[in-house]
Amino acid sequence: MTDNHIALSKLSAAGPHRRHWEPDTEARASMAARLDLVDLRKLRADIMLAPLAGRDWRLEVTWGATVVQPCVVTLAPVVTRLEEVSSLTYTTRMPDVTDAEAEMPEDDSLEPLPDTIDLCATVGEMIALSLPDYPRAPEAMMDTAVFGPPGEAPMTDEDAKPFAGLASLKEKLEKDGS
Repeated sequence: MTDNHIALSKLSAAGPHRRHWEPDTEARASMAARLDLVDLRKLRADIMLAPLAGRDWRLEVTWGATVVQPCVVTLAPVVTRLEEVSSLTYTTRMPDVTDAEAEMPEDDSLEPLPDTIDLCATVGEMIALSLPDYPRAPEAMMDTAVFGPPGEAPMTDEDAKPFAGLASLKEKLEKDGS
């Protein structure tokens, strides 16, 4: 068993197993590259593996990470602190979803039972699911771009609203009708 791996076959089924895990700089850099991050500054995880019926295991991870992503507007680095509790159930009884019309199981925390848990891959997936979709630097501003054909007034978002001109049309109709 290496520092970043847990061999399930070497664990006793007598009770839960706890472990604190902080990957080294090299492992964090590798995870950052896989996740398209600028940097993964900090990562720590408290891991609990509890045996279930048969050979199944329940993994619960309380983790925290400081990630750096590029801003979607300026590409400036955006630092985000993430804190989560994530869990997975490793089972030998995975539902069969190979049929094209099969429904996905309701429990999305089910995973096939591996021989070894790769903590970098597992916690990396947990981080990926928690990353901000559109990180934005505080000073990043999106100006409104207005385009139109040469010689014509460009159309704005206000102009495109379907009911924007109804009030003036109603007034005109009322004047014409009197």
